[in-house]
Amino acid sequence: MKNPTPYLKMRVLGAVETSPGNTRRARIEYVSKLPFTDEEGNVRYFTWRTIQTWWSRYQKDGITVMQNKRRSDQGTFRKVTPETVTEAVQQVLPSLHSKSYTIASIYRLCIERGLLRRELIAPNTFRRMVYEFEMLKMESEHKRRVAFAKEHANQMWQGDTMFGPYIDTDSGKVQAKLIAFIDDASRVVAHGEFFLSDNVDSLITSFRTALYKRGVPEMLYLDNGANYSSAEIHLVCDRLGCLLCHTPVRDGAAKGKIERFFRTVRDRFLCKVLDLSSLENLNRQFIQWLEEEYNSVAHGSLGMKPIDRFGLDLRRIKFLPPSELNDEFFFMEEKRWVKVDNTFSLKNIRFEAPVDLREKQIEVRFERGKIGRAVVYYKKERMGEARPVDLIANDRSPRLKNNENNNSGENV
Repeated sequence: MKNPTPYLKMRVLGAVETSPGNTRRARIEYVSKLPFTDEEGNVRYFTWRTIQTWWSRYQKDGITVMQNKRRSDQGTFRKVTPETVTEAVQQVLPSLHSKSYTIASIYRLCIERGLLRRELIAPNTFRRMVYEFEMLKMESEHKRRVAFAKEHANQMWQGDTMFGPYIDTDSGKVQAKLIAFIDDASRVVAHGEFFLSDNVDSLITSFRTALYKRGVPEMLYLDNGANYSSAEIHLVCDRLGCLLCHTPVRDGAAKGKIERFFRTVRDRFLCKVLDLSSLENLNRQFIQWLEEEYNSVAHGSLGMKPIDRFGLDLRRIKFLPPSELNDEFFFMEEKRWVKVDNTFSLKNIRFEAPVDLREKQIEVRFERGKIGRAVVYYKKERMGEARPVDLIANDRSPRLKNNENNNSGENV
């Protein structure tokens, strides 16, 4: 319903003058119970507070201010500037996952980090300011882009995660996540695998399989998600001599080839009737589709099969054959101080250093998720595998050990 016109307001105030009551407040309350018909024939009622406001304005300034005044600072932000809010938003964006954030979560993080104060900017004001000044609009939407491709295979891989179908597990249906790596020059998908969790362990597992299948890339191009910016992936790339690069924040279009592959997965693989009874069945079907219907089918941009294009550069590719020694590239690493008895502790297990490293700081590499092998490095040089301490064996003197070894040789 429209705001009352000055004519209707004056009729209401006129009724106040002629209404019964010993005080103005009593007359106004009496008028607030009366119906008034506006110019369009609608019946209107007005509260006594509204009528009191009109009366006060009329007594002070006359009929010229019967309309509500527009605030001189309306549409402006009085307590905080847009520049301050923009700076705060840009500081927290890198710590948020590129595919899962809300304006409310950004505001909460700005408050928690002390970049903004609740008494200076309310949630609704923050939301209005973010929309008005397009603070979340990616710079990439305005930047000029050109099509590019690397000259040789394994010069650059692009990697990313795609959310896939729901599969049956013991705890119910869980959405699978596809982690894949594609070669920029040949469009060969080095490896892709579905996982129940999108975490660092899943990323390292998929990356390791890709390396064993297609060799070591010169550069790895990933986004800024928590997994892809983790210390673990930096460490693995550093050991392999692979340059790790990240896209600009929230610039998914920078990884166009892997994004285009994911669209192909949705259009050509996920549309099939799939066996989703287990993660193993889903991966078995995906690997078969990947090798038979993607890597081995002519690519529109190449005019040839991706696997054939990859084969043209086999001489340049540095392969990484599976072995226990190469597995150490993907081990976790922690620093330890060796005690005076040449032992150190790792995950509540006491190990004996493979060589004399007493009172020295070492790096210990071990398998992810378990302590199967503990490999000792000192100043980036491999010293050997550490063994759990055998206190009983260490109790025997070296001479006794030598005698036992000689006797055992004679008996043989």
